[in-house]
Amino acid sequence: MSLFDTPELLRFRQEVRSFLQEHLDAHFVHETRGGLHMEREDMARWQAMLHSQGWGAPHWPVAVGGTGWSELQRYIFEEECAFADAPLGDVHGLFLAGPMLIAEGSDEQKQRYLPRILAGEEFWCQGFSEPNAGSDLASLKTRATLDGDHWIINGQKTWLSGGHHADLMFCLARTDMEAKPQAGLSVFILDMTDPGISLQPILTMDEGHSVNAVFFDNVRVPRQNVIGELNKGWTYAKELLARERVNNAQAPRTKRDILELERMSHELKAADGKPLAETAWVRRKLAALTVDFIALEAAALSVIAEQMQGKEPGPASSYLKIRGSELQQRVSETAMAMLGSAGVVLGQKYGTGLLAPEGRGWAERHFFRRVVTIYAGSNEIQKSIISKVILEM
Repeated sequence: MSLFDTPELLRFRQEVRSFLQEHLDAHFVHETRGGLHMEREDMARWQAMLHSQGWGAPHWPVAVGGTGWSELQRYIFEEECAFADAPLGDVHGLFLAGPMLIAEGSDEQKQRYLPRILAGEEFWCQGFSEPNAGSDLASLKTRATLDGDHWIINGQKTWLSGGHHADLMFCLARTDMEAKPQAGLSVFILDMTDPGISLQPILTMDEGHSVNAVFFDNVRVPRQNVIGELNKGWTYAKELLARERVNNAQAPRTKRDILELERMSHELKAADGKPLAETAWVRRKLAALTVDFIALEAAALSVIAEQMQGKEPGPASSYLKIRGSELQQRVSETAMAMLGSAGVVLGQKYGTGLLAPEGRGWAERHFFRRVVTIYAGSNEIQKSIISKVILEM
């Protein structure tokens, strides 16, 4: 009997499945499966539907709009959404800005921002990385200088995911120029329409627009827009990045992709006309992916259980991020090998008529997933964290 097969959890799974069947229209499925970079309108519409159901943020505390679900219920919900090709919504607001505001924000900030995140009315982006401060975040140069009741922010951020969709940014800037690098950082809330903020798109190798560069030229930010304590930004950033790494493991979505590969293996033919599922190399690939996924899922569930008890994921997020990101890349590499010439065209831009239907979306994911071992702290950095904190080397 599976851990998920209790009568209560089976009823819950059916409830989620019924909701998805009723509300998830063909457009959502088409956009989710066909590409990685959805339009804001689609993400906002889906988030509003979840919010109306009371499911807008299952991982938040009940007092601020959470569901009160167990960790297994939350995982079932994410799994069913992945199987149904439901959109992800505003990841930066729901999984990063929201939890940081819940933990560190003032009452006024919580009242102002949390309800709009839940309802899909405002989107967020994360202003952390800079041209010379990616994984080495403590070396960032963007600075904030106090001027009466405002902070004046100058500098630059890059790889700003979703910045062109965002209304607001949580931005890490240096507020104490004399302190050691980790000690003089603070987190600010910026309105993306503020004078002095300029955004430039960056196209990734999948020919999609998801990331941007942003420049701050004397941007005036009210003093009350500091999140938490001044000069505690490094602590908050570490906690936030740990949450991001757990989310980036993407276990339910990876499970859906592996099941899709299994389906494709029975439909696609080898050179001798037999299904790919009957070839030794495909069987080996799928078996290895399945075994590694089972290990990833078990680790993800243990971390989710701790999060539901109010604990931060800590260094465990590093090995989840490493294994999850590597598995995502292996899944898309396997898909490309199975598809052959049917998988090499970017379907979104050039039209699905140029390639087999099975190939649509895989080239985009394959190219974009080169970045999953880099963002949220490169895997090399995660290995250093594991060796230092877990192995005490």
